[in-house]
Amino acid sequence: MAPGKNKPAAVSINKQSHPAKKCAGLLVGLLLAGCTQSVAQSLDHKEWFLGFGAPDYMEVWIETADVVDIQERVLRRAGSGIASVHTPANNKGKPAGWPESPGRGKGRHVTSVDLPRLIYVRWQSLAEPQTYEAYIVIPESARETMRKPEKAFCRADGKWITDYRDDIGIGLAPGGIAKVWLGGPCLKSVEIARVVGSVNKQGPSQGKNEGRYALPLSPESKSYIEKFGIPYASW
Repeated sequence: MAPGKNKPAAVSINKQSHPAKKCAGLLVGLLLAGCTQSVAQSLDHKEWFLGFGAPDYMEVWIETADVVDIQERVLRRAGSGIASVHTPANNKGKPAGWPESPGRGKGRHVTSVDLPRLIYVRWQSLAEPQTYEAYIVIPESARETMRKPEKAFCRADGKWITDYRDDIGIGLAPGGIAKVWLGGPCLKSVEIARVVGSVNKQGPSQGKNEGRYALPLSPESKSYIEKFGIPYASW
């Protein structure tokens, strides 16, 4: 490589240099190394958020969300439990379709692995009920977006900040639909993937719970679904 070829010349120059020049050169080298490290850290922005949501009334229980990062390391149960969902009383919610810029949902910050290459999700769609699983491939273009800092205006406090679009929000809907967005606290969400999952034939809890689902539907969700049904084609 080129650095190896340049090494002898560098040694020759150092031998002829004045001690003061050597110290100055060392100082410059350390400063340059510090700058390089700073740039590398900004480009290697790894911390990210994984969250889950569902359309109004379409309640979801996540059995597991496993992450495979770009270095092929696996983080199991990066997500689990109840997905974020609104259940307004008196059937005032609107489950059909997706919001223009959905929030990141309910989840956690991921710091123990690199940026994601693949996310596997297995979930119980309590509205149907049915158990699904999906393999979500995260494109390289999405990871490039996650690494890129952006100027953003935060309406909450009226300030301009440098933000990252590194919130991965996954919307889970009846029929096995998984839709994925990238967003940030002060940045509009953008869609990066839509996957149609498959029915998990083992059923809820991989057949270990005698076919029982994790939770019953809330009275609000049950009331809406009994009256209006499930708008499958809207997701």
